[in-house]
Amino acid sequence: QVQLVESGGGLVQAGGSLRLSCEVSGLTDSRYHMGWFRQAPGKERELVATLTSSRSTYYVDVVKGRFTVSRDNAKNTVYLQMNSLNPDDTAVYYCAATNYYSQLFNQRALEYWGQGTQVTVSS
Repeated sequence: QVQLVESGGGLVQAGGSLRLSCEVSGLTDSRYHMGWFRQAPGKERELVATLTSSRSTYYVDVVKGRFTVSRDNAKNTVYLQMNSLNPDDTAVYYCAATNYYSQLFNQRALEYWGQGTQVTVSS
């Protein structure tokens, strides 16, 4: 059974930082690709960043230079370091795992999701 468990969300002031973690279990090897998504109140869930099994990264423009995604295969954990946060970053953040990278750009195709963690940035 595949499980993704996120942690690290919370309340932070604008300009602050948070690091989200996503622990993955049930996938037989580390050749999976990861995505971080977020859903702000009243908005659709959107892709934030991706990380391939070979550690290639992709970021949407609004987080480039502020967010960094990384992985520790020994711990089966993927991280999202978020710096210079602003109120527009307030959302529930989700991680997702897939063996097919293209699925990260088609949310409906993704099978494995975390439960989400709330990030709130105060002004």
